[in-house]
Amino acid sequence: MVNKMKMKKNDRVIVISGKDKGKQGPVLKVFKHKNKVLVEGVNKVKKHVKPDTVSKEGGIVSIEKPIHISNVMYYSEKENRPVRLGYKFIKGKKHRISKKSGKSVDKIVGIEKDE
Repeated sequence: MVNKMKMKKNDRVIVISGKDKGKQGPVLKVFKHKNKVLVEGVNKVKKHVKPDTVSKEGGIVSIEKPIHISNVMYYSEKENRPVRLGYKFIKGKKHRISKKSGKSVDKIVGIEKDE
């Protein structure tokens, strides 16, 4: 079963559980069918790499692995806190909104104020 993903690429998120709890960063990639997101600077692991024809050097490299969507929360810079997201139709288009304030988190073209 695939859940509706409310996170998008370049969204600022904060980790709410796990070894990296409290860290913030932008979403680099969304894995919709796995319910995971790749967040910059979060869930770093060491990987042993063998030398090959492309890269002559082997060794231990540090890479970021995807983290489950339930362990991150959208971070609203307007409210300076993590918020839950919902959906609302504005002018016939679906937009993401903050559940607490009811204001849109996406930029809405052609509307002066957030509804």
